[in-house]
Amino acid sequence: MPKFGAKSTNQLSTCRDELQEVFNEVIKTVDCSVLEGHRGKNRQNALYKEGKTKVTFPKGRHNNSPSNAVDVVPYPVDWSDRERFTLFAGFVLGIAKSMGINLRWGGDWNQNWEVNDNKFDDFPHFEIRE
Repeated sequence: MPKFGAKSTNQLSTCRDELQEVFNEVIKTVDCSVLEGHRGKNRQNALYKEGKTKVTFPKGRHNNSPSNAVDVVPYPVDWSDRERFTLFAGFVLGIAKSMGINLRWGGDWNQNWEVNDNKFDDFPHFEIRE
């Protein structure tokens, strides 16, 4: 059975309990790595300058403490494998829904189940929707 390493565990601990619950369930079946939970001002604004996010601090869902968002990737990571990210996201969203937690994935921002209509893809990104 897969399990999180120290870095993933540390990053996930900076997130809201609901995100921790979902990904602690996901890891029981699918090996994955938590890249980032909470994100401070300098990191958020640096990612904005790099074009990796569309918002500056404090508007990002990662900027709350605990974080309302988390970046998680299936392991091992293949950044060019869009289908694998989509399959992983479907699994994560299904687990979350079964737990009564509404998540939005960065590969389907408008949550219309069309994964090719985004203007900005952020495949590792999952966020809590209230």
